[in-house]
Amino acid sequence: MTHHLILSVLGPDRPGLVDTLSATVRDHGGNWLESRMAKLSGHFAGVVRVAVPGANVAALAEALRGLTEQGLVVTTTDADDGPTVAEPAGTKLSLRFLGHDRPGIVRDIAHALAVRGLNITELTSRVRSAPMSGEPMFEASTDLHAPDGTDLDALQDQLDDLAADMAMDLTVTRPNGESAGHP
Repeated sequence: MTHHLILSVLGPDRPGLVDTLSATVRDHGGNWLESRMAKLSGHFAGVVRVAVPGANVAALAEALRGLTEQGLVVTTTDADDGPTVAEPAGTKLSLRFLGHDRPGIVRDIAHALAVRGLNITELTSRVRSAPMSGEPMFEASTDLHAPDGTDLDALQDQLDDLAADMAMDLTVTRPNGESAGHP
């Protein structure tokens, strides 16, 4: 029987980390299914979903714990535990925020989306320097799920108001590829 594991990976960035991790998975009969990885402030961080034969789960988990000798901390979670959740009905949206950086900005955005019933399915963010002034600018791209029955036009208006309140540019991309933004 095949088991699915979620691996959380963290360590100082260096060449060969993904090679080491993927070889360990392969050496235990595992199959790398999907991942999200990034270099953050000199550290390598990621999550990986793998499939592995049930008989090899314990040995793989032990081998992954052994990677701490190479500076890589890997924790495993059995993705087969718990109920299987079907993809909910609704609409997928993409949002892009850009504005002056300040403490609490992610919390404010996440809270505003949550109270509107939107689920963040992926979030990528960074702080970069503005081209002319060099001021820190916060930029975030999110993929969202809006529940079935969400009035997308009303949601667009609410998000435009949110962007105006936060003094941010906002671009919403709807499923048909249509974009709308708030200057």
